[in-house]
Amino acid sequence: MELEYVLPNEIERRSFEMIESEIDEPIPEKLKPIILRCIHTTADFDYLDNLFFSENAVDIALDTLSKGALIVTDTNMAKSGINKSALKRHGCECECFMADEDIIEAAKKNGTTRAVASVDKAALIGRPVIYAVGNAPTALIRLCEHIKNGTFVPKLVIGAPVGFVNVVQSKEMLVKSGIPCIAAMGRKGGSTVAAAICNALLYMLDK
Repeated sequence: MELEYVLPNEIERRSFEMIESEIDEPIPEKLKPIILRCIHTTADFDYLDNLFFSENAVDIALDTLSKGALIVTDTNMAKSGINKSALKRHGCECECFMADEDIIEAAKKNGTTRAVASVDKAALIGRPVIYAVGNAPTALIRLCEHIKNGTFVPKLVIGAPVGFVNVVQSKEMLVKSGIPCIAAMGRKGGSTVAAAICNALLYMLDK
């Protein structure tokens, strides 16, 4: 197999061309940028089938972001992966509370994970929030508890924790909660996938 010479500024465009050339099935236009970016990020075509979109989730996300939303992530890796220029262009911000001293203390005091304590902190913000989970199923479970009780209802939840313990179950809870959501069903996901979904939505606002 011969190497393909691609200019540095053309690598992403060429990657997306290659991805689309390997897809035979039609993808709804509104979902396409998100699905393709997840595949681009992971090189995993399973994201053609394992991404769940609740009704009008993309429209709700775009409307929320266009008004300057706060994205809260459950890892600093996901926060780092979200395009800062795109956030700034649309008057949005991104926060991760996981390393905050008050979160560490609250988790220790209450015997919870820091992911749970971070959700509780986000519940007190009082502004439109998109919550992006790429690591901790405990964050999704806590979000679902808040949603059920009406104590914290994000505009959108991105559910993409990766792994084994309660990962599949937490995503199923999210879908059943009725909250607008985009979820990577099954065991796959990760901080890079959560960030990819956020970036895809932000880039869609540029078109």
